[in-house]
Amino acid sequence: MIQAIEYEKDFYAWLMFNVGLIRDGRLTEVDAKNIAEELEGMGISQRHQLVNRLVVLIAHLLKWKYQSLRRSSSWRGTIIEQRRRLRQLVKDSPSLKYQIDEKITEAYQDAVLLASNDTGIPEKYFPSICPFTFRQVMDDNFYPEPEEEK
Repeated sequence: MIQAIEYEKDFYAWLMFNVGLIRDGRLTEVDAKNIAEELEGMGISQRHQLVNRLVVLIAHLLKWKYQSLRRSSSWRGTIIEQRRRLRQLVKDSPSLKYQIDEKITEAYQDAVLLASNDTGIPEKYFPSICPFTFRQVMDDNFYPEPEEEK
């Protein structure tokens, strides 16, 4: 009960206290319920980060493809940075790579919304499914060929 109160009052103090208990092998005293919730939350956070980075990357690839006359070093920089961060995320959590295809599908509709909002191109002009494979999305040399300006 005291740990649950500390958890609610001072997360960092609660965390360090439980880290100490684990390191000391005092596992019966650990706040297992809240630790399990925090660990689960970390996993969910990793999946959300994967999707969010895919949204930004795919949106910029769509902008690159569908508004080629407005391409900028800023767009290129965002594409490069998102690829770098996605690689690091998958390196740190390799099991995420098994969810990539599903997460690209999940991210695509949000990427279309973002690209539409940024470009003024109506959503209906973008493909209904993602036109890029994961290999293309992550290929440092892949920048989609332009489509006719909308």
